[in-house]
Amino acid sequence: MRILQGLGGGPVIPMAQAIMWEIFPLKERGTAMAVWGFGIMLAPILGPTVGGYIADNWSWRWIFYINLPIGIVAFFMVSAFLFDASFHRRPRRVDVLGIVLMMVGFGCLQLVLDLGERQDWFDSPFILGTGVLAVCALVGFMVREATVEEPILDLDVFRDRNFGVSSLAIFLIGLGFNSSLLLVALYTQKVLGYDAWTAGLTLAPGGLGTMIALMISGRLVSRVDQRLMLAFGCLLQAAALGLMTHLTSTMDFWSLAWPRFLQGFSFGFIFVPLQALALATIKTERLANATAAYNLVRNIGGSTGVALATTLLARRSQQHQATLISHLHDWNPAMAERLQDWTDHFLAQGNDSFTAARRAVAMLYRETQVQAQVLSYADDFWLLLVTFCGVVVLIPFMKRVRADAVAARRAQPAERDPGLPAPAE
Repeated sequence: MRILQGLGGGPVIPMAQAIMWEIFPLKERGTAMAVWGFGIMLAPILGPTVGGYIADNWSWRWIFYINLPIGIVAFFMVSAFLFDASFHRRPRRVDVLGIVLMMVGFGCLQLVLDLGERQDWFDSPFILGTGVLAVCALVGFMVREATVEEPILDLDVFRDRNFGVSSLAIFLIGLGFNSSLLLVALYTQKVLGYDAWTAGLTLAPGGLGTMIALMISGRLVSRVDQRLMLAFGCLLQAAALGLMTHLTSTMDFWSLAWPRFLQGFSFGFIFVPLQALALATIKTERLANATAAYNLVRNIGGSTGVALATTLLARRSQQHQATLISHLHDWNPAMAERLQDWTDHFLAQGNDSFTAARRAVAMLYRETQVQAQVLSYADDFWLLLVTFCGVVVLIPFMKRVRADAVAARRAQPAERDPGLPAPAE
């Protein structure tokens, strides 16, 4: 059922982006993307909060039931209001082999990323075999798409300088975006002990910050250098992640909610200018293919980020725990003092001295585990901070997009009669 859900939901965002880029000229796309982004950013606000409330008070099944009326209404609205542009043409044949190779390649890659940590990565024969199959299928897919007359995914768009560099940037941003959401959700529930509703409230300020930023960036994207906006967004994101590296097991709600707001605000200055840089130089008739490739790269980055974050979380937690335990010995006065505090606590509850001492040792071990987890989460946030700094390094390789230049380029005819003289320079 999740596969069917992905088949239905996968094309929604790239097709929506392509439709808006076909309808609006560059000077209006920022505003259009901001309005569209309001709907997208309701997800991190309503999703975790409403989903947490439903899971706590009703049943997890209702998380899926509530999509039925929304999907039915959307189906009739799309049928009534959307139509193909005049330059769209139906393919003469469908690249079935390309579709099969793509499904096998990306499906196996997703299995490797999802199950790798639980099965100890390539020490598992299943993960090793699935990884080899993913590589073979993806290489075959790229060869097929580069040679077939009507590919399912035209890879020529990556030859465009801005699109190629922006695709690498969105891969890194997708890596940081998905993994940061996961890390905050896990930290609030596993370390801070929040319920699903409160954990959702911790994530909600990020969506609010993005909605505010979209109102600003949507108006600026056609007026200022998009590269400066992108650099500002990435550096602000790095600053927010820097605040998240100062985690403690006793931090209050606002100590996480405020960095989440900064994170969300920065994303408003990342997604809008980056999309303008990536797609503005792509010909209109190739926008659908370009948005599909752009979102494919972003999704791969998101899956890679989640796998990388969870793997690093587990490995670094073990390393930190081993380091911390090495400092727990009979000659450590801080350990002796902490053990005595816990022993007195359990004695006051009516336990005998032997039981109180044993429970004190258990509590000290539990505190060591919690502290090791806190340190491993901080390591993950440091990695994400470096990732967004890496995006800043890519920005000088992009070219600024100007509305008048793009409009002139799009206005030129796609083909010229070879009998006519060349246009004057």
